Amino acid sequence: MKYLVVGLGNPGAEYESTRHNIGFLILDALASASNSIFSPDRYADVCSIKSKGRQFILIKPSTFMNLSGKAVRYWMEKEKIDLENIIIITDDLALPFGKIRIRKKGSDGGHNGLKSINELLGTQQYNRLRFGIGSEFSKGKQVDYVLGHWNSDELKTIKERIEIAHQGAVAIGLAGANRAMGDFNGR
Repeated sequence: MKYLVVGLGNPGAEYESTRHNIGFLILDALASASNSIFSPDRYADVCSIKSKGRQFILIKPSTFMNLSGKAVRYWMEKEKIDLENIIIITDDLALPFGKIRIRKKGSDGGHNGLKSINELLGTQQYNRLRFGIGSEFSKGKQVDYVLGHWNSDELKTIKERIEIAHQGAVAIGLAGANRAMGDFNGR
């Protein structure tokens, strides 16, 4: 069985360690744990890992956040992956820092990457793992916050939180979204 795991973020050095790029950071950790390396390809940096007989195609879209749907649709079609085997990893302002929430469907919640995916896939019915980045910003400063770097308190636990998130993403493929929700939501 094959899964497409998409970490949302923006390409380029200036975005590397920002809150909005948590999807890229989680995929980097997942690839590293499997001794896999990303290679540039069409619309994304791509690598493949295997776990318990399942293949996970990991992509970090190079289309920028607001056009993420283009990369998702292309790789779904190229790899012939069904909608129920898609896992999108994204940041979430509505969750406290480091908290995980797995869902099988849902709105874009104002997230432009999810909005692009919803539009190009024509549905909101796909697995997503949301990683809480908190909402510690002043009115009108949301963009600065999500494109900002982790603070010193967040950096103390970010690696541990990323590890839990990438375990959650793999659990969706190995045990199913319902089981993964029970095991990881709120962690």
